[in-house]
Amino acid sequence: MNRKGTSGVYISVALRLLTALALFIDAGVHLSLAPGYQNAQPGTVSQGTLFLLEATVALVAGAYVLVRGSRTAYAVALVVALSAFAAVVLYAYVDIPAIGPIPAMYDPVWFFSKILSAVAEGAGALLALAGVVRAGRRTHDAGAGRGARRRRR
Repeated sequence: MNRKGTSGVYISVALRLLTALALFIDAGVHLSLAPGYQNAQPGTVSQGTLFLLEATVALVAGAYVLVRGSRTAYAVALVVALSAFAAVVLYAYVDIPAIGPIPAMYDPVWFFSKILSAVAEGAGALLALAGVVRAGRRTHDAGAGRGARRRRR
């Protein structure tokens, strides 16, 4: 294997590990915060339950990226991380009322766990986007290589 191929493998492994780590940090923060947000108005879902759902989805997406590292896995990670990042930023700056069973979650105070979660989600989204682009390039390059071999025969 040439040097360029080896560095490509290292980059792919690092990208998978860092993307999964960002999602695992996000999940850990949500798991730790969920018990403090379990109170809910009648007819709504508690914010703690939403935190538990976010943690579960982030854990699954992180594991998927670790195991597969495919374009689809990175796309799932991108959706999870970006939606979580958008939610934390939106609810920090905009007082959105309850929407159906979703409670009003306006919380303008930034504290360590919230900042950690937002940074992990933002970084995870950027890393996942890089993974989508990189995996798409690998797929495109592999397809071009097969076509080139066929034409030479």
